[in-house]
Amino acid sequence: MRLIRALGFLCVLIAWAVPASAQPDPKQMAGIPRPVTDLPDGAVSVRLIRGQLSNNIPNFPVELHVGSEVRTAKTDGAGRAEFTGLPAGQTLKAVAVVDGERLESEAFPAPARGGIRLLLVATDTSKGAAVQASTPAVAGQVVIGGQSRIIIQPGEESVEVYYLLDIVNSASGPVNPPTAFVFDMPSGATGTGILEGSSPNASAKDQRVTVEGPFASGRTLVQVGSLIPSGQASLHLKQNFPSAVEQLAVVVKKVGNVTLSSPQLSRQQEMTASGETYIAATGGAVAAGQPFELTLDNLPHQSSVARWIALSLAGTVVLVGVWLSRGPRASTPFAAERKRLVSRRDKLFSDLVRLEHEHRSGKIGEVRYGARREEIVAALEHIYGALDGDDMGPEPADRSGLAA
Repeated sequence: MRLIRALGFLCVLIAWAVPASAQPDPKQMAGIPRPVTDLPDGAVSVRLIRGQLSNNIPNFPVELHVGSEVRTAKTDGAGRAEFTGLPAGQTLKAVAVVDGERLESEAFPAPARGGIRLLLVATDTSKGAAVQASTPAVAGQVVIGGQSRIIIQPGEESVEVYYLLDIVNSASGPVNPPTAFVFDMPSGATGTGILEGSSPNASAKDQRVTVEGPFASGRTLVQVGSLIPSGQASLHLKQNFPSAVEQLAVVVKKVGNVTLSSPQLSRQQEMTASGETYIAATGGAVAAGQPFELTLDNLPHQSSVARWIALSLAGTVVLVGVWLSRGPRASTPFAAERKRLVSRRDKLFSDLVRLEHEHRSGKIGEVRYGARREEIVAALEHIYGALDGDDMGPEPADRSGLAA
């Protein structure tokens, strides 16, 4: 749910970060719940349009799925359908079917205070956008448009990094860029994945993200998420993209006294949404292949020195006892065991990222989430202790029945 709140805030940020002459594409805002205070507590307003914000769809049925219940309301003259008296915390999803096209919002919880506004956008078939499907692709360039964002959410043990990339092809037909659209997430990133709502041409393997061409005329949305382990007060991120970035924009959730700095960012300010504070920063264009750097300082973290010292001492005692009782051991088994532990550590980080994603999307309940997260963190602590202290003892059992 933290990502949903960040995306809702992103809709507000667009008005600040994008030049007034630029018109945001409604499709990029479609289906994202935006918390507001101008609606009654527990109310949801769904606006239905066709193509552009000026093209409302009045007197049209909209469904709101409230858990297993389905409520229906018709849009008014402004294209809005309103639902009130919703039970706080219940999972909601707005749905409308326009000319055979099914439009759905993100799943989100009913608010206890304030309301939610969201937008559903039907395709404007009168413009014949689908004809380019049969048009052969030509060589051409794409850029990462000005509505793209980098969202960063710090935590005590890791930092969540999300790229919301709006890849723009300004040609009238599909194009294949001269360089493949492939990039690697920052060093140390684990559990890289493509988020829902992204183009089906996007894929991720390990730290590498690939978007296959050709790129259709207009916009291609690619949303990527990663987890970067961080037990220190500072984190330095370095990134480059295969296409030019029209405007660098970064949103950081303000946790404690965290700060953001970068030679490529020229403007930043703090903004509040849904009771949480964010650092919103923008910079100029970034050329294709040119790296940009972001530094986070004053990150929340817990010192692990004492724990690692204790684990290292325990490991040393165990190793001395083994050596005294059995004599010297060959280094090869230790090297193999260390390699296995590193592989196991990376898999656990991937499991942790997947668990967080499923928890945010409501696919796993609080009890299973808490139990599984505790299990993964315990296993990671054991592995780090073993890697630092050469303690190759048995790992805690992985209760696969709790797996998300």
